Formats: sequence, C-alpha cells, structure tokens
Amino acid sequence: MKETKSGMLFTQLTLGVFKLSGILSNEGDQMTREFGITSSRWKILGAITMSQTPLTVPQIGREMGQSRQAVQRLVDVMVKDGLLTLVDNPNHKRAKYIVVTPKAEEIYQKLYQKQIPWADQCAAEFSVEELETTLAVIQKISQNLGVK
Repeated sequence: MKETKSGMLFTQLTLGVFKLSGILSNEGDQMTREFGITSSRWKILGAITMSQTPLTVPQIGREMGQSRQAVQRLVDVMVKDGLLTLVDNPNHKRAKYIVVTPKAEEIYQKLYQKQIPWADQCAAEFSVEELETTLAVIQKISQNLGVK
C-alpha cells in the first residue's frame, strides 16, 4: 500500500510532536527543579488546578493522555510529599477526588508566574494566527484519536 501525502505529513508531524514533547519535558524539569518537583508532577497540578470540577486519577489520566497507572504512581508520591490529598467522592466508593494542598497551590502559582515570560519568549517568533491554527490542529487530532 502506498502512503498518501497527508499520511506522510501526519507521520512527520507525529515524530515532531514526540520530539517536542521531550524538549518541553526537559524545559519543564528545569523550571520546576527549584520547587522540588518534576514537569510530570507540574502537569498533574495543572490538570487539577485548571479543572472546573474535582478530578479522580482516571480523569486526570484522560485529561493528560496518560494511563491511569502512570498517574496513580505520581499521585501516590505527591500525596506522601504533601502536595495532594484524597477526598471522598460521593459518586464512587473507591475513586477519590484528588485535591491540591496549599503547599502545592503555592508552588503551582509560582511556576505559573515563572512560565509566563518563558511562554512569551517561545511564542515571539510566531503570529497569533499561526499559534491559533497549530492549537486547533492539535486539539482536532486529540479529539479524533479519542482524547479530550
């Protein structure tokens, strides 16, 4: 079977996203280091903080495109480190809601302020239209692949 032009471009895009994901994880690790967390933990804090409703581990996993097990491992460590707490979920006996502690909220807010100039610097070479188009394409791909 012969690959289509759009299929080849999608493969190149996928490889580029994989590379970019690694680069962004490294950048995130550098930004979070002074706060004693990793970019993976920052992502969990972000998923919880940005959500309009309380989240369970499986919901965080779906939001982040990660397995429940991977999120559970991080959540367990973050609970031990005093960054997260588990709260009863009236809709499910075993799936607890994950809540950030004041310590984690403080770290998240400091990281948010730290990433603002970084994001502005990274975005400086692109027009708003380019960034909006890129965001729309990434969101559409995620939706087509079954991720929110």
